[in-house]
Amino acid sequence: MAFKNLPIDALKKKIDEVIRFLSISLSIANAHTVDFYTRDVWSTFISASPDEVLRAVNSSNDRTGAAEEETDTTFGFCNTTKKLLDVPGLVRAAKAHSLSGLEVCVHLEELMDNLRLLTGDTTAGVSKGEIWDRRVPDEFMNCKKAHEVRAMSEVVNSLAKYCKVKQVIDVGSGKGYLCSFLSMQFNLQVFGIDSSSSNTHGAQERNRKLKKFSRAYQKNNRATKNHIPSNNAGDGTTEDKGLHVAPSESCASQEQVTEDGSPRVHPSQLSEEEKEKRKRENLERKAREGKRSGSDDSLFSPLTSYVTAETELKMLITELEDAVLVGLHTCGDLAPSTLRMFSAKNELRAVCSVGCCYHLLSEEFDPDRQGCVDGVCGFPMSQFLKDQSYFCGRNARMSACLALERVSAGGGLPMESLFYRAVLHVILRDHYDCYKSEKRVGNVYSKASSFVDYVRRALRKLGLDDAKLSDSVIQSYHEHYSPRMNEMVAFNMLKVTLAPCIEGLILLDRLCYLKEQENVSHSALVQLFDPLQSPRCYAVVGIK
Repeated sequence: MAFKNLPIDALKKKIDEVIRFLSISLSIANAHTVDFYTRDVWSTFISASPDEVLRAVNSSNDRTGAAEEETDTTFGFCNTTKKLLDVPGLVRAAKAHSLSGLEVCVHLEELMDNLRLLTGDTTAGVSKGEIWDRRVPDEFMNCKKAHEVRAMSEVVNSLAKYCKVKQVIDVGSGKGYLCSFLSMQFNLQVFGIDSSSSNTHGAQERNRKLKKFSRAYQKNNRATKNHIPSNNAGDGTTEDKGLHVAPSESCASQEQVTEDGSPRVHPSQLSEEEKEKRKRENLERKAREGKRSGSDDSLFSPLTSYVTAETELKMLITELEDAVLVGLHTCGDLAPSTLRMFSAKNELRAVCSVGCCYHLLSEEFDPDRQGCVDGVCGFPMSQFLKDQSYFCGRNARMSACLALERVSAGGGLPMESLFYRAVLHVILRDHYDCYKSEKRVGNVYSKASSFVDYVRRALRKLGLDDAKLSDSVIQSYHEHYSPRMNEMVAFNMLKVTLAPCIEGLILLDRLCYLKEQENVSHSALVQLFDPLQSPRCYAVVGIK
């Protein structure tokens, strides 16, 4: 057994617990910030003061498991008025109904240890990958992406070993970071599929540069180990002779000597015969480096295509064998499509999927039913939730994208821009007939120098006559609602508190879907990333 399997009946009980909690609290997450003042959202949902809410949410005390107060409430909501009354009670309930509180995840260490044990791989990590941690320049990957790629690639490599496959398909491969790592560091043949041709071309060019850097780095490493002589003065050690060069310097530094340590002659000083000889030597050296690194141009193949569960992969990838299917931050419906593809294709032996952008998911039981492709929606996936006709709502799914850990660590929310937008909505209601229009204001806030400037820019963006209002009238709205801005701050912190529960339900639905498939033997949720670095940190892992 690759890892501890949560029985499907136990999983369904956990899902029911979350559904019961959200049936009472989801109304807060589904309230739209734009309507905050026009619909008097605070008074509609909350019977506590903003200060009470902020104190409870920001409290550093871990109240999980604390006794419920003797009030006529359920999860903090008054049973009579249905308004939030006991804020600490809600905070406790939210923690209990998050993935960590439900204790449904397999620990990453447990997954990796079991996979290594079953494959006979006793290494604690991948030493070759160290160059990606400390040596790769920022032009290739930022710290967040390096953290994600390193963690996910080790899981994917272990899954490939466990399933005895050498191919990986990366759906929604984007710029190809994960593909390059898997092919260059683990000698896996990777097919990166993305619907954007510019992403595909960019990934190809980035991979070419990365290979050039990797060869230079490995060459520098060998030179350092061989104590290549230098003309620099010193005691003869490589440390003094400056051979520990930075990555950006490695190509230039190592071009000055040949592999045997002799000075390298500039091409202009070579005869035609010597040039041909050097060309042959370079080809032979590249062949040797390819064998040593296990890396060649055929190991990463970027492809441009739109894929669904119905896509015939063997038509797209002619050399396809059994493979591991992966998706790193696949957006919206692409994450559920990845899991459906895994279930439908016999050649896909394992899957590791990390989704994002829950607000872009299509919902089967959305009254508007917009966005489903060929009647196949992103949520819910499991028959268990389909049978309940479960509907979440776009605003709630938008709330699921909020990062509790980052906000708790002082990351904060863009409150002034949200406040401006909500007050603008009041102005549109009072002075224009189109405040319920579907037109979007967009990113006007970042360009505005003041609230008055923001309103004027927004009105023009909406095609409205901003000359209708004087500066003093516009500013009067700001002055009227500013004292109530703390209500909006507190309300949004409640949304942040509920975010892990909504995300958890979406991920538990995906896990339940895999457990419903007869051809899937093992499935689990695993926290792959540090949520402070990468808030969408959970992977759905499945093995046939």
